[in-house]
Amino acid sequence: MTSRESGPDSPAPRHLPGHIAAALAGAGGAADSAGQPWAGRSLAGDDARIHNFDDDDGAADAGYLAAVAALRSGTGDEAGVVASLATARVFIPIVAQLAEEAETDSGLHADKQADMALVTLKAADGRTAMPAFTSAGALSAWHPDARPVAVYAARAALSAVAEGAELMVLDPGAGVTFVVRRPGLWALAQQHSWSPSYADAELATEMRQAAAAFPAVRDLQLKPGRGVGAAAADGSTLAGGGAGPELQVVLYLADGLDAAGVQQLVAGLQGEWSRNVLFGERVDSIEVKLRRATH
Repeated sequence: MTSRESGPDSPAPRHLPGHIAAALAGAGGAADSAGQPWAGRSLAGDDARIHNFDDDDGAADAGYLAAVAALRSGTGDEAGVVASLATARVFIPIVAQLAEEAETDSGLHADKQADMALVTLKAADGRTAMPAFTSAGALSAWHPDARPVAVYAARAALSAVAEGAELMVLDPGAGVTFVVRRPGLWALAQQHSWSPSYADAELATEMRQAAAAFPAVRDLQLKPGRGVGAAAADGSTLAGGGAGPELQVVLYLADGLDAAGVQQLVAGLQGEWSRNVLFGERVDSIEVKLRRATH
């Protein structure tokens, strides 16, 4: 690089905008912006590690992509997708929120204090959902100003539960958006295995035991609800990853009940199920269908 001296014909120097100049005026001291001294701090070697993903290239976890591909092809299920998240890294979006503003000596307004906040969403049914992204690119495309924080998916699920979220939405706005519903979210946060309610034999047994107190119920079956599937951006449908309702309960009833009797029976059954601990843990949302018993 060559240097150039100024002379009578040199252009007038360009001045930085005031807010940039003011920020630079406060830089270069012995401490960082939080007041912590730079002395004794290393930016190399083990001292530089800030999380468990220093060599992360930001790409989606291969196990998760394989599980979603299996779900697409019909060779896998949504339980397999949630299981793949047990060891996967995801990105959760963090945004800055101004908590306090101050005025500098030069009369300029500057951020005196800013808080970093998790981003949450509102689902169609009003519940709180936390977005998480399998790749840094998917997060940037969704919210360019959000800071991606890399965490294991189990830790993201734990944060979602702490924030009161009942759903975790993976890759909103991307080619495939997968929703982890409340029971799966809780299982992931506790690092337990998960099976959807419609495929849960233990749950079916307990629900049938509760229904035995209602003689008009001749049989009961659990099936996937209308909201189990998810629509991909290309128009295809996945057999899992939807927000719900995820459980359809088919009741086979004896003849002889009028409309009021059916309504009373269903209300009584739902009351019994709601008091069941296993039902509360494993069922996110439910729909009931009535059928006439054939025997």
